[in-house]
Amino acid sequence: MTRLFLAALIGLVAVPAPAHDRPAVLTVAQSVDAATAPAIAVVDGFHAALKSGDADAVLALLTEDVVVLETGGAERSREEYAGHHLPADMTFAAATTDEVTRRAAWVEGDIAWVLTEGRTTGTFNDRPVNILTAETMILHRSADGWRIRHIHWSSRTPR
Repeated sequence: MTRLFLAALIGLVAVPAPAHDRPAVLTVAQSVDAATAPAIAVVDGFHAALKSGDADAVLALLTEDVVVLETGGAERSREEYAGHHLPADMTFAAATTDEVTRRAAWVEGDIAWVLTEGRTTGTFNDRPVNILTAETMILHRSADGWRIRHIHWSSRTPR
């Protein structure tokens, strides 16, 4: 499969932040912090656009110099992502269902991090899908609002 949708967890450097700087962990049932809500809305909008097959909406949420890391490879611009994995990512998203199981998000100035863990299920290319996913998105805020500058996806089969 070209894409094991939704998944990240960039090797977040294991240097613990002071407790007051740590992101709040959010679950589906918890409310979203006012500072992180706009960035989380962009991440959720990105996934909704993938699922609906709206390539223009997906691309509008990415910076021109976005870096997308998945399946051991890298796409180093919005144009490169559009010409390579985007079509497969939209097809995969339309064929599967995603559940967010855990999310952490925080904002520092004009940079936001949204870390999402989840599960993706369904059928893709006539094969069952049941994977645990991890995703890191780093966003940058400009005069145009929040845009995704970096995505890292990873996934694995549940134990």
